[in-house]
Amino acid sequence: MSGTFTIPEIETERLRLRAPVASDIEHYIAFRMSDRAGTVGGPYSRETAWSQFCGLVGHWIARGYGRWMVADKDTDQPLGVVGLFYPEDWPQPEVAWSVFAEGEGRGIAYEAAVASRTHAYDVLGWTDAMSLVDPANTRSVALARRLGCTPDGTYDHPTLGTLHIWRHPAPEALT
Repeated sequence: MSGTFTIPEIETERLRLRAPVASDIEHYIAFRMSDRAGTVGGPYSRETAWSQFCGLVGHWIARGYGRWMVADKDTDQPLGVVGLFYPEDWPQPEVAWSVFAEGEGRGIAYEAAVASRTHAYDVLGWTDAMSLVDPANTRSVALARRLGCTPDGTYDHPTLGTLHIWRHPAPEALT
């Protein structure tokens, strides 16, 4: 790996998907320590949330893609973390989303997930994508359906338990 890398930035109608920055840390930690993180393995300790924040950037280095901080285009307020995720213990790369309380119920996850999936297909050349969703997370299940995903079995994660696989439409099905 070289000593420098760039995290691309994506703009949508209302959002900027950008690299995480130091001013995002407290927003991210607050989310990861809250009950809202329950369907993604949390709530976590502050120390673990800090390490996870650092992992956002590290994933870009290790994989060449990752999750963006989703920010309001006008104010730069962080609203969540959405993007492409493939940790060591995942069955394949996924389109992943977590929205902070400030972004809930506004279509933020949908807008950012569509932009992320488009980047995966059009820029990275992915021909397939999935999302792993805790079946208790009814908002994420509804979002997967809204994104056109279809159920495709389950994945038993050693610490997160049974997650449902939601298969995204292939790139050619979206044109």
